[in-house]
Amino acid sequence: MSQTATYTVTGMTCGHCVSSVTEEVQEIPGVESVEVDLPTGAVTVTSAEPLDDAAVKAAVEEAGYQLA
Repeated sequence: MSQTATYTVTGMTCGHCVSSVTEEVQEIPGVESVEVDLPTGAVTVTSAEPLDDAAVKAAVEEAGYQLA
């Protein structure tokens, strides 16, 4: 059964930001989908197994942003 987790990312201002975060988070093993809501900064990640928050944080930082 899929797991869903929502994170808040700060610093995203445009569609390019959303693409960067989406691409990096999708590279985490087990991630099935990533949905980003730009106005709120909410990033909803669906994965096969619960994700390691440190992996999500690293992916977001790799994209150039921070978890709130």
